[in-house]
Amino acid sequence: MAENEEKIWTIFLRKHWKMFSVFVIGAVLAIIGAVLVFLWFVGQAQCSGLVPAILEFWTMGHLVSFILNLIFWEILIIVIPVAVALIFIWRFWWKNLPEDERGEYRKRHLFGKRSKWADGGGGFSLFINILFVIKVYIDGNWDKPFAKYTFDYLVYSYLTIFILLAIIVGIPMAIGAIWWISNQIRKPA
Repeated sequence: MAENEEKIWTIFLRKHWKMFSVFVIGAVLAIIGAVLVFLWFVGQAQCSGLVPAILEFWTMGHLVSFILNLIFWEILIIVIPVAVALIFIWRFWWKNLPEDERGEYRKRHLFGKRSKWADGGGGFSLFINILFVIKVYIDGNWDKPFAKYTFDYLVYSYLTIFILLAIIVGIPMAIGAIWWISNQIRKPA
C-alpha cells in the first residue's frame, strides 16, 4: 500500500473511529447472522423433505433446489436488512460529511482503486459448474443420486466442458491473433 493511501486511512480512522466501529460490529453481526440462517435452513430443509438427510440420496435437483432456497432466505433475512442499513448510513452519515472531506477521500482512494483483473474473482469456476449442472440435466442424470455417479463420469463431464469451451473461445481467439499478427507484419517499419 502506498504511503499516501496509508495516511488517508489514518486520517479517516482518527476522524470517524466510532462509525468505523459500527461498520466492524455490523459486519461481524451480518456474518454471524448469515451462518445462523444457513444452519437454520439446513435443519428446515431436512425436516420439510426438501432434501434427503443422507447425502448419498441427493440428486442434482435436490442440490439446485437447496441452493436456490438458501439464497432466497439469506437475501430475505440478511441481505435486505444489511442493504437498508447501508443505504441509511450512506444517506444520513456519508452524504452529511463536508463535500471537501468526501472529495479528499475519493481523490486519495480511501476505498482503494478498482482493478479490472481483480473483479473477475470466481466467475470462471462458477461458469464451469453451471455448465456441469446443464450437462447432468442433458445426460438425463438430474434425478440420479450422487452416490450413483462414477468418478469417470465426473472427470469426463468436466473434460468435455473444458474442450467445448476451448473450441468455442479458442477458435475466435486464434483467428483474432492471426489477424493481429498479419496486420503487425504488414505494417511498415
